[in-house]
Amino acid sequence: MTDASFIQVKNLVKYYPVYSTGVLTKKQVGKVHAVDDITFDIRKQETFALVGESGCGKTTTARLMLNLIEPTSGQVIVDGENVIEKFKSADRKERLKIRRKMQMIFQNPYGSLDPRMTISDIIAEPLVIHGHVDKKCHSERVYELLKLVGLEEYHAERYPHEFSGGQRQRICIARALAVEPEFIVADEPVSSLDVSIRAQILNLLAELQKTMGLSFLYISHDLSSVRQISQRVAVMYLGEIVELADTDELFDNSLHPYTQALIDAVPIPDPKAKNINARLKGEVPSPINPPIGCRFNPRCPKATKECTETKPALLEARKNHLVACYHNG
Repeated sequence: MTDASFIQVKNLVKYYPVYSTGVLTKKQVGKVHAVDDITFDIRKQETFALVGESGCGKTTTARLMLNLIEPTSGQVIVDGENVIEKFKSADRKERLKIRRKMQMIFQNPYGSLDPRMTISDIIAEPLVIHGHVDKKCHSERVYELLKLVGLEEYHAERYPHEFSGGQRQRICIARALAVEPEFIVADEPVSSLDVSIRAQILNLLAELQKTMGLSFLYISHDLSSVRQISQRVAVMYLGEIVELADTDELFDNSLHPYTQALIDAVPIPDPKAKNINARLKGEVPSPINPPIGCRFNPRCPKATKECTETKPALLEARKNHLVACYHNG
């Protein structure tokens, strides 16, 4: 961890119980290893990316950090304060104070907007809940936020279905900014958008970071956008972090076979080119019964007996470059 860390995630764990039900009985027979003992930090005014295949635990990690899901164990420390414990013991006023620091842009912009509310009501709702802006100034603040994300004042009286996907995502960004947060989780914010619109949203997030001093957790499986917007990247596989490094270092000198496979899978702008290195054998194992040792070993071309017996620790292989692999040379 660095002294400049704004958020520290320490040994975060989330298991979901699996039950076998009978006519009169309900017995736990296993657990889903959604997030399994991960540790990382996010610095002030940094965009930290979390990447991996669908189902690897990226979104669960984000929801745990914001206490939208209660963790099984672990710590989330914001400005030196353990917010997991704070949410358990604090009153509503203190919990809202923490919520103001940390906001989220959800993956599906249409699904996260109430279709019965106008855009004005949607963006003003956080102002009402937190009470940090005088009620007389709500309309003015809504207009300011709309302009900040590239929309117009007249958009305030429309409904979500009257906007394009890119515009709806801008509305979600405006809502997240309404409480003046210091940290925002962007959960695949461009995955449902056209390529040209993606670039606009990514540029908007980068500009907001510069002008407002925001820190971002950027979640994505689109490595092209990750390289464009992030300063550091953590790669997740089956609930665990397998590699963590500065963005350029990770893309240029990846050490874990899974990271290399993800990078090889990025589409090449040549219809005649065939990237045979991008193919991974096998399927992702079940998180209910993950493999012993390295969880990637059933699909790894470098796997040896050691990989199937003992789990590799996430260690520094190069300066500021951590990897959990016995074969990272």
